[in-house]
Parts: sequence; C-alpha cells; structure tokens
Amino acid sequence: MRDEKEKRGEKYMKKKVIALFIFSAFLMRQSQVYAVSPVPAPLYQVTAVQTPAKAINYRQLTGSVEIVFKGTVLLPDAKGGAAIRNKAGVTEIKAAFVNLTPPTQFGAEYLTYVFWAISPDGRATNLGELIVKEGKSQLNAKTPLQALSLLVTAEPYFAVSQPSNVVILENAIKPDNKAKIELIDAKYELLPRGQYTKNIAATDLQPQAMDKNTPFNVYQARNAVRIAKAEGAETYAADGYKNSERLLALSETKEGGKKGRSMTAREAVQSAEDSRSIAVKRQADESLVNEHQNAQDQITSAKSQAATAAAGQVKAEDAQAKAEQAKGLSDTERAAALALATSAAGQTELANGRAQKAEGEKAVLRAQLLAQLNSVLQTRDTARGLIVNMSGALFQTGSAELQPAVREKLAKIAGIVSSHPGLSLSVEGHTDSVGSDEYNQRLSEKRAQSAQGYLVSQGVSANSITSKGFGKTSPIESNDTPEGRQKNRRVEMVVSGDAIGASIQAQ
Repeated sequence: MRDEKEKRGEKYMKKKVIALFIFSAFLMRQSQVYAVSPVPAPLYQVTAVQTPAKAINYRQLTGSVEIVFKGTVLLPDAKGGAAIRNKAGVTEIKAAFVNLTPPTQFGAEYLTYVFWAISPDGRATNLGELIVKEGKSQLNAKTPLQALSLLVTAEPYFAVSQPSNVVILENAIKPDNKAKIELIDAKYELLPRGQYTKNIAATDLQPQAMDKNTPFNVYQARNAVRIAKAEGAETYAADGYKNSERLLALSETKEGGKKGRSMTAREAVQSAEDSRSIAVKRQADESLVNEHQNAQDQITSAKSQAATAAAGQVKAEDAQAKAEQAKGLSDTERAAALALATSAAGQTELANGRAQKAEGEKAVLRAQLLAQLNSVLQTRDTARGLIVNMSGALFQTGSAELQPAVREKLAKIAGIVSSHPGLSLSVEGHTDSVGSDEYNQRLSEKRAQSAQGYLVSQGVSANSITSKGFGKTSPIESNDTPEGRQKNRRVEMVVSGDAIGASIQAQ
C-alpha cells in the first residue's frame, strides 16, 4: 500500500515538473528577440531619467580594466559589463548586456537600443546598435576618446546622431577597481522624449504590427522616413528624402530576399537621417536669417524715427523762439505759438525715446547671438565682443589640421555669423608651454589660419574675418598640469560689430 502511495506521489511530482517546464518554455518564447514579437503598448509615460553618469578617464590606463553598467530608473533590472583597453591612443570596448526588454515599452517610436560614447565636453558618438536576443546583447567598438561616458538609450532607429533622454544603462567603476582610471565631470545634452515625433499626429504614431517575415530594419526604415518627413526633409532636403523613400519602397518588396531587404532598409534609414539632419540645420539657418532681418528692420525704423525726431527738435526750437517773440501779439496768436512749441517739445522727447530703443535693439540682438553661439560652444560676453572658446582635442599633436568634430561645430558657428551681415570675426590661436617660443608662435598662427579658412569655406565673408597667433603668451590655466595645458591649447573667436554694440575700434 505504501508502494502505491509513493508511485502516485512520484507521478504527481512528474506532472508538476512537466507543467513548470512548459510554463518556463512559454515565458522564454515570450522574451525572445523583440524584432519579431508583437509590439506591446507603452508601459508608462517617460517623464525623467537619472542624473547623467560621470565620465571615466582612461588616459593613464595600462593594459585593460573591467567596468560595469547599471540600469537606470527606466529599466532597473538591466545590467552589463565591459572590458576596456587603451591601445595606441584608441579606446577598445567589449561590452555585454542582459535583462533588456523591448524598447517599445517607452513609446511606439522607440524600436531599438543604441550604445553611446560621450566626451566630457558633450560630443556624442554612436558606437552601434544593440542586437537583442532573449534579453541579451554584445557589442565591440573603438573610439579615439580617452575620457568618456558610456550609456545605452532607446531610439527610433539605429542611425540617430544624438542620444535621447530615455537612458536605460550607464557606466560605473567596479567597487574593487585598482586600475589607473578615475571619474570626472561630464556635460552633455539628451534629446527630450517626443523630439523626433513632435510634428507627427498621435494617430500616426500607432505601434507597428511586426511579423517574422519582415526584416527588423524595414520597421526602422519606416520610422526614419516618417520622422524625416515630419522634420521638413521633403521640403528642405528633397533629394535625400526622395532617395530614402525609394530605398524604403525597395525594402518593402519581396525581391532580394530577407538579407537584401535588410541591407536596403539600412541604407534607407541612413539616407532618411541625413536628410532629417540637413532639414533641421537649414530650418535653423532660415530662422536665424529671419530673426536677423526682423532685428535689422526694427533698427532701421528706429533710426528713421530718430532722424525725424531730430528734425522735429529743430522745429521745436524755432517755435519756442517765435513764442518768445509773440509777447506783443494777441492772446489768440500767442496761445497758438505756445501750443506749437509744446507739441514740438513732445516730439523731441519721443525722438530721444526712439533713439534709446534703437540701442536697446542692439542689446537684444547681442543677447540672442550670445545664446545661439553658446548652444554650439562656450561663449562669454566681454567688452571686446562675444568670445567663442574652442578647447580640448581640436588638433592632432603638433598639427594644424582640424578634427572632424571641431569642423562640425565651426560649420554651425559659420551659419550663425554669416546670417548676421555686418559682424566681424577675429580668430586667435593659443598653445600650451610645451616647446620653444618660436615653435608655439608658428603653430598658433597656423591653427588660427586653419580655423579661419574653414569658416570662410562655410560661408563667412573673407573680408570680415582675420586671424592671429599668440603662441603660449596668454594661458588661462596653469601649464603645470595636463588638464591646464589642454585648456590652454585653444582657439578663440571674437565676434564684434556695430549691430551688437561692439565695434572694432572699441577693441
């Protein structure tokens, strides 16, 4: 009888184990790669992320070191690690992540995750897309940055050029770390949620129903083309946008097989992102031109009114003189003369007010220009004018050739300055104390000339820009530390002009 009870107990346990196995298999199936899974509705509205993580300085690293990644409040269960090697001035990264859930939970526009390297001064580099399978992903990457912050964000497609604020993983130093690395402050900007889709109607943002027969890149291409159109690419970057539409249409067909469709879709994504970026820049430039024109119109009007008022003042003085002569006239004639004098005095007061307004317009334009320049590079307002500072990794050691990231910022500066006719630009080069006086003077001149030439190539009038080198004669920090020397290796651009109340003669 005991044997029968034991047998029944064993059968019950076997059934329970089988049931648990089936249920576990079901859960595993549900967590498979999100590229072929139905898109769930967003779990919640993203309103905030954690404070940006610190950057890590690997300049003194010898050999390799392991760091960790911690999930943010948006995805606290996510985690990962990376092996970092500093080799010949290049940072090599081998990263792995687990517990990654579908990015669509943060909104229908988010289809993938992107791995980022961000320099302490805010330059973001897209290191690649995380291909997630069963919640896991691995990625190997290289970057010339020696001090950087590593993070993972949810994005609408893999080719984005600036990270969103949907940050799910951030780097951290392991508690038992003994390698020569250190945390340093980092400043960078994240695109707020909805930035890519702010011009898309809510009815057009419904989740895409995915199936395993359609390559995942096709869904990203649809997203990219839709976002590019919403940003005005159809008008401001027509050729690139039409090409992205053509590539998307090709990727939607059955021809070329799944692999061919996927490759075509990737081209569509890149073309759409390029056209979106161009459209955004051109619209920003157009807005700057319009703002400048409005300001110029207001200044011209104020000057005209001031001239009219000045003429009125002369008339008022003449009327006052006639009023004095009218003492012997009748009361009626004298009253008329005094009324004319009073009216002319009022016009004089109005003229003075309009002249003050004209000066105020200059101050407003100066403040607007300061804000625009500050959005690209650190800018300060001085008696000489607005001084734009470029420091950091501007050039290779001993070279006057501009780095790609610097050229990108200079192009934006050129767009701002060239949209305000009448401004002058003085480019000034500076070095640290390493090397002889003659060498540093020559190098600072070449670097200033290099920046000047690039600004002219981007539309700044050659007649409105000059360059000069100061060598190592004007340090802003001590040259006794690597950090100080880095800050002293800089190029400063002084923006001046009567339109902002900073004339060349006043410098």
